[in-house]
Amino acid sequence: MHRMARCAFFVALVGAHPLFPREQPHPVDRLAWLGGCWQQTARTGQFVAEQWMSPRGGLMIGMGRTVRGDSVIEYEHLRILARDGRAIYHAEPSGQAPAEFPATTATDSLVIFENSKHDFPQRVIYRRRGTDSLLARVEGTSNGRTRGVDFPYARVRCQ
Repeated sequence: MHRMARCAFFVALVGAHPLFPREQPHPVDRLAWLGGCWQQTARTGQFVAEQWMSPRGGLMIGMGRTVRGDSVIEYEHLRILARDGRAIYHAEPSGQAPAEFPATTATDSLVIFENSKHDFPQRVIYRRRGTDSLLARVEGTSNGRTRGVDFPYARVRCQ
């Protein structure tokens, strides 16, 4: 029994040693709160939906679609991946070249992705508001003017 007590003490001591730091959460796993289906219906009747798969293997896969009446206005293929220890938002919007935005802020309720070299937007922001609400925002400078577009989403059941 004395020998088992020494082993337990040694394991506890080694586990607390700074040479064995606790693992940091994977940068993509930290954004699991973004997972699920989100939608907004504007007063104009325009319908915007975004869906994110839960993080697996260091990757979240998403998609977005904007519909007015029976017409798709735009769509987007999205990924959040990790590179150099930080989350990267990779967007492939319809009719445009792919763009990447590294995360500059990532918490359990806010993520800000920025790419100052991109035309518009330069920032993509997601802010969790409770368990069933999400505010997505794109912002930046376009033609010398600062502008932003908000997407207040409600969580919906994925279909």
